[in-house]
Amino acid sequence: MKLCMIGNRGGHDKHVWDALACLPHVRVVGLAAGAPEDDITPWQRRSDALGFTPEVFTDYRQMLDQLRPDIVTVCGPFELHAEMSAEALRRGSHVFCEKPVALTSEQLAMLRAAYTEAKAQFQGWYAGGLHLATIMNLRYDPAFYTAWRAVRDGAIGTVRLINTQKSYRLGRRDTYYHDRATYGGTIPWIGVHAFDWISWFSDAKFTSVYATHSTQYNHDNGDMEVSALCHFTLTGEVFASASLDFLRPATAPTHGDDRVRVMGTAGAIEVRGGRVYLINAETEGEAELLVACDRQIFPDFVEHIEGKTTAILTSEDVFAVTEACLRARQSADEGCVITFARSNV
Repeated sequence: MKLCMIGNRGGHDKHVWDALACLPHVRVVGLAAGAPEDDITPWQRRSDALGFTPEVFTDYRQMLDQLRPDIVTVCGPFELHAEMSAEALRRGSHVFCEKPVALTSEQLAMLRAAYTEAKAQFQGWYAGGLHLATIMNLRYDPAFYTAWRAVRDGAIGTVRLINTQKSYRLGRRDTYYHDRATYGGTIPWIGVHAFDWISWFSDAKFTSVYATHSTQYNHDNGDMEVSALCHFTLTGEVFASASLDFLRPATAPTHGDDRVRVMGTAGAIEVRGGRVYLINAETEGEAELLVACDRQIFPDFVEHIEGKTTAILTSEDVFAVTEACLRARQSADEGCVITFARSNV
């Protein structure tokens, strides 16, 4: 399978590079910078190390037209994710995109239309059908995957309440994080993971959201919000919250502190510090579960295309969670409850 890569922002392209050694039938054939100022020499060095000799392009569209790749990884400027992904889909390529896939509702609608049209046009080209996914790697983290499996297997009964946390060090941020037009906001950037957990663990649909966010104490990082709180209502009167911040001290032992707490009708499960804790009628107090995940995000993506498995992150998941990001950001901007379209409920 031929793989082309666009841009190198966000840092999550490592999930592709790290997996290529175990996917010998996937070859990197083309590289293109997402913007003139982006340096792709690190990608060229990684290609050399893996024995690939990709062509380098200044225009990603020319690369897509000339090489006709099976898979396109999109890690360009955040505000161009939707456009770049749509261009690849229209040429019949599967898309593995940095999150979020869109920064505006208009971009998301355009991308959804492009995906729907391309999926119908190229039906039958690939065993698993045309596929769009985001690099939301935390579904494949052993702790979160273990907790999800336990919830799916009925360990806590019916899910009623979910609390999520994404807390990070701020560190030094590139200038494109300073502008809403090029960053998109902290709710979409880190909230996307938390909202994905909410959707994944609950297996319910978002119906409304009320959110707040603040740029105070962002250390002169322009429009960048460093704290946010979101409250969702989902179908079946499931409630969920997401606490998001870049307030973690520089002296903290890890860059991030990701947590999930899920309350059900028959127990509770919690992920914290890379561990999973369960309380239900069968445990003596709080039981710690053995964490494991037998799947990786990019191999799962490839095997889905090949029809060998069904990926645990679907294209519909991508659209639903991205919409949740944009509506939560709108709620925080406008200071009001935002409801989701009835057709999506």
